Amino acid sequence: MRRYTILFLTAFVFVISAIAGTAYRVGADERISAVELSAYTTLPPETVTILAEAYEKENHVRVNFVPLPAKDLIQKTADDDVSDPTVVDTVDVIVADSEVLNSLADRNLLQNHASEINDAVKSNFKDDRDRWIGIWYDPIIFCTNKDYLGKLKEIPDTWTALAKFNGVRIGITDFIAADASSNLMFQMIAQFGDAKTYEILSGIHPKVVQYTKYLSNPVRQAGMGETDISIAVESETLRYMQGGYPLKIIYPADGTSYILTGVALSKKNSAKSYEAKKFADWLLSDNAQLALQRNGFYFLSTNPNTLAYKSFAGKNLVLFKNLPNFNENQRHEFLERWVKQVRFG
Repeated sequence: MRRYTILFLTAFVFVISAIAGTAYRVGADERISAVELSAYTTLPPETVTILAEAYEKENHVRVNFVPLPAKDLIQKTADDDVSDPTVVDTVDVIVADSEVLNSLADRNLLQNHASEINDAVKSNFKDDRDRWIGIWYDPIIFCTNKDYLGKLKEIPDTWTALAKFNGVRIGITDFIAADASSNLMFQMIAQFGDAKTYEILSGIHPKVVQYTKYLSNPVRQAGMGETDISIAVESETLRYMQGGYPLKIIYPADGTSYILTGVALSKKNSAKSYEAKKFADWLLSDNAQLALQRNGFYFLSTNPNTLAYKSFAGKNLVLFKNLPNFNENQRHEFLERWVKQVRFG
C-alpha cells in the first residue's frame, strides 16, 4: 500500500508541475504578444507580411501593417495627429516611398529619430533632419539577354546610346501602368530636362516590342529572348536571375532613376516610441534583407554596414541627383505629352 501511495504522490507532483509549466508558458506568451505596433504602408501586403513575421519571430513584437494608397496614408496620418489626445491606438510606424515620407515631414507629422545605425546611411537616402530614413532602394536598369550581349561589339550603356542603337528589341513597362515606370520619366525630366527626355523616349519607342502592364514582364521577355534589352527594375531582374534566367545587368552610365523606400515614426504616438525605434533600426539590418531575399525580394540596402550592401556588385551604379518636385497636374501633363507625342505621335 505504501508503494502505491508513493507512486500516487509522484504522479501528483508531475501533474502539478505540468500545470504550473503550462501556466508559466501561457503567461509568457501573453507578455510576448502584449507589445504590438501599428504601421501604415504603401508596400504590397506580401512584402510587409514577410517583414512582420520575421520581426515577431526574432523580437516577439507584433507589427500590424495596414496597406494604404499614398493619398490615404497621408490623410490617415494627419487625422491621427489631430485626434483626441486620449486615443492611443494611432499609428506608430510608417513604411513608404520617400515622396510620401517627405510629404508627411513637410506637414510636421513625423518625430525625429537619430541612431547609430541610421547615421551611417548616406545623406541622399534620408531626411536631413532625421525625420525619416531610407531602408532600401530599387533602381531602373538595362536588363540584357546574355546571348544577345555576347554578340555585341559595342554595348549601349547610356540612355542616349540606347535611343540611338540600331537593330535592338526593347521591353519596357508602360509609363502609365506602374509607379516605378512613371517615376523613371519624371526623374529623367528632372535630370535631363523635358526636351532631352522626350527625344530619348522617341528614339526608344520604335524599338519597343510591347509596352507591358507589369514590372516583371520586360524581365521575363529578355530572359526568354523575346527582347534583347529591357528597361526594368533591378529587384525583378535579380529575382529572375536567381531563377536561372540568362540575364545580365547594365547600369546606365549617365545615371538612372530609383524608388527609395523608407521608415518613419509617427509624431502623435510616443507611447511605443522605444519599440517603434527598435523596429525602424531592424529594417536597416541584414536580418530584414535576408527575410525578404528568402522570399524572392531583392532590394538594395542603404546601410553600408550590412553584408547585403558589401556584397552588392554594382559599385558603378550612378543615380540621378536631380529628383523631381512636380505636382500632380504637372505629372499628368508629362504623361499626356508622352502618350500624344511619343507613343501615338
